[in-house]
Amino acid sequence: MHATARIRFVLVGTQHPGNIGAAARAMKTMGLSRLVLVAPEKAPDDAAYRRSAGAEDVLGDARQFATLAEAVADCRLVLGCTARSRRVQLDELLPEAAGKRAVERAAEPAEVAFVFGRERTGLSNDELQLCHAAVHIPSDPEFSSLNLAAAVQVLAYSVRMAGLQGQAAAAAEPGHGDAPASHAQLEGLFGQLGDTLEQIDFHKGRAPQSAMRKLRRLFMKADLSEQEVRLLRGILSDAQRMARLAGEDRH
Repeated sequence: MHATARIRFVLVGTQHPGNIGAAARAMKTMGLSRLVLVAPEKAPDDAAYRRSAGAEDVLGDARQFATLAEAVADCRLVLGCTARSRRVQLDELLPEAAGKRAVERAAEPAEVAFVFGRERTGLSNDELQLCHAAVHIPSDPEFSSLNLAAAVQVLAYSVRMAGLQGQAAAAAEPGHGDAPASHAQLEGLFGQLGDTLEQIDFHKGRAPQSAMRKLRRLFMKADLSEQEVRLLRGILSDAQRMARLAGEDRH
């Protein structure tokens, strides 16, 4: 199971069914599917399904609970999306940091929830007390009100980007894909490189040590894999062969 499959988006006390459908669509565009409803004023209706526009499965599979406490009972991280408030003291995260924390916690593995409040009044103090941290979307203070589905879209995007960045980092780690080159393999490359430079008269009578030190640092920083070392040694072998042929022609 991918880590993001353990992340749910919880809508509390939603007043307009159309917003539920639009939120489902926002989630699906970012590869998320776990929608949870807490005591919506109106159940999803035809308007909700029209607004879901292709995310009918996300909307149809949405679970419903009477209280937020029930909806997040199995979660180890609950992030409440809210405007800045001094009523309840919570750590505040920007969307990017919230997405990263959610994906990291979900990968442990653990269940994670993003919680969104009512369109007009947001989350109550008691509901915020159930959250581990608050997420604040830094909108323009002169026009700070975000539509519910727009807020869901911002956080869903943050989760998706954190997931993609995590995959890219994992792919770059040693041991993922082609194995990293060993010390002995690198020394073999450096030895062949030194021989090749001599054969093609790269140094032009200069001492080779300085150039080789710089080239060693260059290749060491590259963190070469076994496959990359084999490729480079193949190139050097061809260069050595051409140098030998050139030498034979001169004689």
